[in-house]
Amino acid sequence: MKLICAIIKPFKLDDVREALAMLDIQGLTVTEVKGFGRQKGHTELYRGAEYAVDFLPKIKLELIVTAAQEEAVIDSIIKAARTGKIGDGKIFVTDLGHVVRIRTGEEGEHAA
Repeated sequence: MKLICAIIKPFKLDDVREALAMLDIQGLTVTEVKGFGRQKGHTELYRGAEYAVDFLPKIKLELIVTAAQEEAVIDSIIKAARTGKIGDGKIFVTDLGHVVRIRTGEEGEHAA
């Protein structure tokens, strides 16, 4: 089992969700987050005053997949989220040692 965590631009969420639905991925957690990478934020002008926006809005996706689904899911996220511009995001993959479904007590791949 793998935990895939992807940080993407907010306007790409629907594209990524649709791409994952095509792979029959059934579970997904979405969190609105803020952060920065190489782009290091930017400055904005508001009522004549300039101020720095250090943290940019992002979307964090978390999903659990089998090892067999891992590469297809990563490829789908990349294709759907890529704009070719700085700030497109990152994907992190973590091995899961143990997964338990709270309602039924199922474990492993049956719990995903």
